Amino acid sequence: MEDIHINKITLDDIDQLQKIGRQTFYETFSEYNSEENMQTYLDEKFSKEKLTEELTNKNSEFYFAVLNDNAIGYLKINFGESQTEMQDEKSLEIERIYVSKEFHGKKVGQLLYEKAIQTAKEKNADYVWLGVWEENHRALSFYKKNGFVEFDKHIFRLGNDEQTDIMMKLKLTE
Repeated sequence: MEDIHINKITLDDIDQLQKIGRQTFYETFSEYNSEENMQTYLDEKFSKEKLTEELTNKNSEFYFAVLNDNAIGYLKINFGESQTEMQDEKSLEIERIYVSKEFHGKKVGQLLYEKAIQTAKEKNADYVWLGVWEENHRALSFYKKNGFVEFDKHIFRLGNDEQTDIMMKLKLTE
């Protein structure tokens, strides 16, 4: 694989983030969900307003995986009060790791994941946690392979559909 760079995303990158965010979410989940629910979610979660709010939040960081000047995947991490649930000062949440379908299996997700772990260690987090849709077997096996263990479940709403996310965490300190 050629050189993939991990670059921090700023407000200047919002168009590219919106594009890859919508594309990868659609690729990952469209076959399991109604077109209507998908469009509602994409319009809400990947609007310019929502992304601007997330990009300017000091407790969240976004990173692109870049190959030949093209974003082929991205990462979103949250700490402190920006975490979607466990808002523990000693934890970091991986909210999103998405990679374009054509680059699946090429270690792009692993590079983004390693960036998240590195950041968690720099912030002295005790553990990293995340939620994965129970039907996303590819992601579940990825995180298990990286040492994450299941500790809870929660409900994720996609349009009018309720889905179960499996909560997983990885301890960084002994």
